[in-house]
Amino acid sequence: MVRWEPGTRERLQKAALELFATRGFEQTTATEIAQSVGLTERTFFRHFSDKREVLFHGQQAFVRVFLDGVDAAPEDASPFEVVACALRSAAASFPDERRVPTRVRQSVIDQNPALRERERHKLASLATAIADALRARRVGDLAATLAAESGVTVFGIAAARWARDGERRSLDDIVTEVLRELVALAAQVSPEAR
Repeated sequence: MVRWEPGTRERLQKAALELFATRGFEQTTATEIAQSVGLTERTFFRHFSDKREVLFHGQQAFVRVFLDGVDAAPEDASPFEVVACALRSAAASFPDERRVPTRVRQSVIDQNPALRERERHKLASLATAIADALRARRVGDLAATLAAESGVTVFGIAAARWARDGERRSLDDIVTEVLRELVALAAQVSPEAR
């Protein structure tokens, strides 16, 4: 069996996605994932604590690209402008070659209630991290929370559109479109509702 070949984690992730998509998440075992790429179950568990982690590995790096955008935002930027910088930073980490794997990953998650809950938790953790970063910039609690939650919602909508069959636009272009739509909707609030 091949054991120490470079890219083991990536090979395991690719094999797992393929098996999850064709056989189902629940029906696929860690052993089957490992064996499909000529590795042992033990090797699988050196890289992932369980088969769910194949889908959610890299959470810290995922959050970090958003926080890098917060850090890069101008000091005088509004909370919403800071979040827009975070979204653009994250969008840059989703090149076109990630589109198909992202689509497959999301379809696997969509078919499993426990995975959907884990994805919601991941996004809630992201919103908390962004809100904390905004508070560190001396943004008030309510504004930080609203901006962060709105930004995560924008990202979720944009990422889903980006991963759709036939979509060719960059994630950054779609993020920009969704941000514009959100701003336009907010501008429609009547003075009485403000």
